[in-house]
Amino acid sequence: MKNQTIPVFFTIDNSYAPYLDCAIRSMVRNASRDYRYKIYVLYEDLTDVNEKRIKSAVKPPFEIEFIPMEDEMEEITDRVENRLRCDYFTLTIYFRLFIADMFPQYDKAIYIDSDVVVPGDISEMYEIELGDNIIGACPDHSVSAIPELARYMEYAVGVDKNAYINSGVLLMNLKKMRDVAFARRFLYLLNTYHFDCIAPDQDYINAMCSGKITFLDECWDTMPPEEGERAVLADPKLIHYNLFQKPWCYDNIPYEEYFWEYAKTSPFYEEILAFKEGYSKEQQASDQECLQTLIAKAGVVDQQDITFRKIRQTGERIRIGDSAGK
Repeated sequence: MKNQTIPVFFTIDNSYAPYLDCAIRSMVRNASRDYRYKIYVLYEDLTDVNEKRIKSAVKPPFEIEFIPMEDEMEEITDRVENRLRCDYFTLTIYFRLFIADMFPQYDKAIYIDSDVVVPGDISEMYEIELGDNIIGACPDHSVSAIPELARYMEYAVGVDKNAYINSGVLLMNLKKMRDVAFARRFLYLLNTYHFDCIAPDQDYINAMCSGKITFLDECWDTMPPEEGERAVLADPKLIHYNLFQKPWCYDNIPYEEYFWEYAKTSPFYEEILAFKEGYSKEQQASDQECLQTLIAKAGVVDQQDITFRKIRQTGERIRIGDSAGK
């Protein structure tokens, strides 16, 4: 419906401020002017200087609001199973799970990671119907071709590898999430079972929402593959530089030209260039080591006694669509 306000949520810490700025500049440039947009930046840590620089990217019909989140996340702590990419802990990956309860004025919203650019019209994604489903998202083809990760998706998370979605871009049915007490259910599962995860928030979302997902076209979450060859989309509407495939770290990343088009308009541009120039061989080696650690971990997690799939088989209600006792 035209003239309505489309809420768009991002979550960051200060280190990702430059890339959020590029994401917002791309979205503002390409979005339809038939809508109003409210950007919410949920942050764990952000300097006043960087907040001001990001605000400079916003112009009508966009508005932006920054919201600190430290006090909202006391139940989530730095445990091994809660770490992203197996190597570091950040609360920001969990913020998206609480949006429905924090913003009861909205029945629908978009969540996007900050390592993206948006060459398409974001309102077109918002207008996709979700029906009774909890979220709309794209299958994570960037990693599903890796055998160990594919097995992990099916035997640990308990979903088909082709139906395992990436949680970095979500069209969210906030009303439905409130109706099913999604956040409360997540915290119960987290604190009861402490599932060992490869991608903590993403694995919970997959396990809980399976059967209640509207699958979006790949153009809305176009990701460079971590391994193997995949065709490059001719007309991506949202590009997500997932995991280690960052054009601000490496050369020859698929879709890198889109990122640099918007980075050149950013007040962070010189900072981004300096970061890339200083990205050392040791950091590159660490990235490869982390990827291999992630793959190796995926190869053994499904053998553990506590996985989403095995606990569901005991009768625990893991999936939102499960009846009680299943």
